[in-house]
Amino acid sequence: MEFERRKGNHSHLNIAPLVDVVFLLLLFFMLTSHFIQEPVIKIRLPDSTTAESMREISQTITITKNGEIYFMDKRVDLKNLRIAVQDSLPEGEKGFLRIKADKEVDVGLLVSVIDEVRLSNVQTFSIVTERK
Repeated sequence: MEFERRKGNHSHLNIAPLVDVVFLLLLFFMLTSHFIQEPVIKIRLPDSTTAESMREISQTITITKNGEIYFMDKRVDLKNLRIAVQDSLPEGEKGFLRIKADKEVDVGLLVSVIDEVRLSNVQTFSIVTERK
């Protein structure tokens, strides 16, 4: 007994599992995007044409336009800034700091913050700006 072969063997690709995986990935990225923390302290950074992107996370001092100073998202006074920075440094090491100041901050306050940073044994710091 001879059976006749089917001509034109069509193989269909089942894409239902692929669609499931794509939907799961979409759901994952939608949910995790809500966990990205935006900065709580609202400031408008000054513009600069030579600004570089922030590559590493480091210690940050933020100065608002009202003159409030935050170190690592905790409010500190100018008098206590040096102590807070020194306490955060590992023993015997010089640290690196980023200073974020609002466009409208008084230059005198910014210079005072920079002085306190230098007096706290931090010799390397940068002032954060936004690229135009």
